[in-house]
Amino acid sequence: MNTLAKYVNLALLIAFPIAWFAPLMRAGLLPLFGLSEISVISGLQSLWDSDVALALLVTFFALFAPYVKTLGLALMHFGLLSARVKPALSLLGKLAMADIFLIAVYITIAKGIGVGRIETAWGLYLFTGCILIQLLLGLLSPKPQKSATDLPQD
Repeated sequence: MNTLAKYVNLALLIAFPIAWFAPLMRAGLLPLFGLSEISVISGLQSLWDSDVALALLVTFFALFAPYVKTLGLALMHFGLLSARVKPALSLLGKLAMADIFLIAVYITIAKGIGVGRIETAWGLYLFTGCILIQLLLGLLSPKPQKSATDLPQD
């Protein structure tokens, strides 16, 4: 499993940026007008135009936090980072809003817009897969080992 986890982590480091630019959905106001593609990046771009502070927070939590967690897990699996950082990576994963963002996308798609139409695109499946694989890799990562200095002294 350790060898597989190494290469899956490396694949995620490539797949996440692709998923950010891939179309999550196609949306159109009315059936007569064409559909415009919406990606994570295009959604963030429109957010930067309307609310810079919120865009900065969402950019950190939706892009940087999951990517840094994946990078940390990859370094840990290659033995370049101690397993003692796993709690910090776990916290970073909890701060990462990628999964929350994904749920919001699903709700939006399920709810729909009364006057328009929304079609899912391949990027939504890629983004979902990246998040689920990252969560699985986090669960399967090595646990921090207790050292003699961590034990209570009498």
